[in-house]
Amino acid sequence: MDTKITIKKGLILEIPSLIKELKLGKNFAIITDSKVKRLYGGKLLWNLRKAGFTAELFSFPEGEKSKNLYTVELLAEQMVEKSFDRHSTIIALGGGVVGDIAGLISSIFMRGIPVIQIPTTLLAMIDSSIGGKTGVNLRNGKNLLGTFNQPKVVFIDPYLLKTLAQKHLKNGLAEAIKYGVIKSKPLFNFIEKNLTKILRLDYEILEKLIKDCVKIKTEIVKKDPTEKGPRMILNYGHTFGHALERLSNYTLLHGFAVSLGMVLANKIAVEKGLLSKHDSDCIKNLLKKANLPVYTMHKPTLKDILHDKKTANNKINFILPKCIGKVVILPLLP
Repeated sequence: MDTKITIKKGLILEIPSLIKELKLGKNFAIITDSKVKRLYGGKLLWNLRKAGFTAELFSFPEGEKSKNLYTVELLAEQMVEKSFDRHSTIIALGGGVVGDIAGLISSIFMRGIPVIQIPTTLLAMIDSSIGGKTGVNLRNGKNLLGTFNQPKVVFIDPYLLKTLAQKHLKNGLAEAIKYGVIKSKPLFNFIEKNLTKILRLDYEILEKLIKDCVKIKTEIVKKDPTEKGPRMILNYGHTFGHALERLSNYTLLHGFAVSLGMVLANKIAVEKGLLSKHDSDCIKNLLKKANLPVYTMHKPTLKDILHDKKTANNKINFILPKCIGKVVILPLLP
């Protein structure tokens, strides 16, 4: 993974000059959703054109329900109509859905063009914009069609979180807590100590949180860019979580589903004697303090889980914690 990641408050204002340094040509297709288009899309478009770039803005209805091949085809057709070609670059401006869709288009448009990620949600800043995973959903499951496509650069501006709804801040916080459980007890403790400040958008605390999470993810991805082994630990909480998202017809936010998935995975870990009840309760209590869900009436069945893309030969790789800061990959047969 050779992606450059820049984290800085107010970075959005420097994008045109930073892009010039990348020497990716003059033609930029900004892909975003309907909400981010209103908040930041027009301003970025204006700034790029003012700096001498040829730029166009393409958008789709916000939300997980747009994460499908129809949206990919529609956006690609619009790019062709606006004369974008193999010498162009895509800018993904938005949250995880935007990043996944724009990243997928960049990997297949004209057989592949560069992509720049500008995440606008906490979840995208610490997780989905980093690592090169792209994808769209099928009726049978989440992210079942996708590619590995590393962005040229990721520009992270914590100030963009000022327009983020509280539920989406908590949505990203679930992934931050995940990082603490899988790799760093100090990060887990930092979130626990500074939870109120995080939820109140203390930008100094948020910048540290983002940097710590990004450091963990980049180290893992560098060792295993295409998820053949160690990178699988990033899927802690996701096997159950993805099934819950699909069962809700994607009305359940990803981080909320992962929160429930972590609790369900912890239950298995406790039953197998891997995780102490004390550590399991600590994780659940932090999720509860963050106002993330920890109880569900709709526990996924084995059939639901087998639709997950991490299943191979009907064997499911569960990521189970041994303690806060360490997990194991445990293949389980039906």
